[in-house]
Amino acid sequence: MNPRSEPRLADTLNTAIVVLDERNRPIYLNSAAEQFLGTSYSAALKSGFETVFAANPLLAEAIREALTTQQVMTLREIELVLAHESTRVADCAITPRPDYPRARVMLEFNDIERHLRISRDARINSLQMTTRQMMRGLAHELKNPLGGLRGAAQLLERELPDERLTEYTRIILQETDRLRGLIDRMLGPNDRPDCHWVNVHEPLEQVRQLLRIEAGDRPLDWQLDYDPSIPDVWADRDQLVQVLLNLARNAVQAMREGNTPEPQLTFRTRVLRQFTIHGKRHRLAVRIDVEDNGPGVPEDLVETLFLPMVSGRAGGSGLGLSLAQTIAERHQGMIEFVPKRGVTRFSLILPIHPHGDHAPGRKTSLSPTE
Repeated sequence: MNPRSEPRLADTLNTAIVVLDERNRPIYLNSAAEQFLGTSYSAALKSGFETVFAANPLLAEAIREALTTQQVMTLREIELVLAHESTRVADCAITPRPDYPRARVMLEFNDIERHLRISRDARINSLQMTTRQMMRGLAHELKNPLGGLRGAAQLLERELPDERLTEYTRIILQETDRLRGLIDRMLGPNDRPDCHWVNVHEPLEQVRQLLRIEAGDRPLDWQLDYDPSIPDVWADRDQLVQVLLNLARNAVQAMREGNTPEPQLTFRTRVLRQFTIHGKRHRLAVRIDVEDNGPGVPEDLVETLFLPMVSGRAGGSGLGLSLAQTIAERHQGMIEFVPKRGVTRFSLILPIHPHGDHAPGRKTSLSPTE
């Protein structure tokens, strides 16, 4: 009898359970394991687990040690490379010689990626809010003396006997205005979002056209992976363009500065169900990925990417991502960056119905029961 076909209580668990024989072929996978591994029992039976172990030497070594010591081993927060080069973060328990026919080892994977994401988002969001409050306080303190400095320069310009000396007062005025502009950008946009129902693919296509014009003859391979079933979102279209253009321009500039031999930019859209944003669960959300194959984000900047005045590029102001995150939050959404193997991906995540099912003129392509 096929052990996978036997009714098992383990099929009701959220923990992924895999039982392997002496040849590393699966004897049993529960439903959670099929979902976690991104494969079916029949496909896993055909391919075995050698490819999984080859891509995850730490897991393979832990299994050898568990079999040698005959002790249960636990790996915490291990990043696993699975089907189609996808990665998952999980806790893994390894039980040697379990009480199961022909079994050599049993693996239990507890997917903690969602838990880690929510925890990381809460930590980063708290840091961002604290930093913004400090920046707002500093900005307001600076605005008053800048206004006095500008007024004094204007009065001085009127009183100067030699017109050639006004060149210096104009420099003072220009630099004062530049600093005021920088402070206003630090404080973020003043305009509230002018929301309407928006097809998210429209601002994406506008951004693509703008970047194609800017790129000129320079090579750039576009990959579009759109989900046409995504409902419209309640958002400010112009502000969506501003956010997506910032993310895409950053990607293009990073690929150019990193001399990426075959630069590739991917736009991807997906629907997320029961997704948590800043502690609030939304029934439906849309994820818009801007992904490139450039050099990636320096590891020391990952935790502070969205803070004001933080930039990984020479000459960068460090305000673009901070402002983009502010706009996303005004739409009750967020911008997420998760380091991935071989690619750099920023995701704009927006609730499709931020006001629930009673949003004005509600328009959707999905069934209300989904």
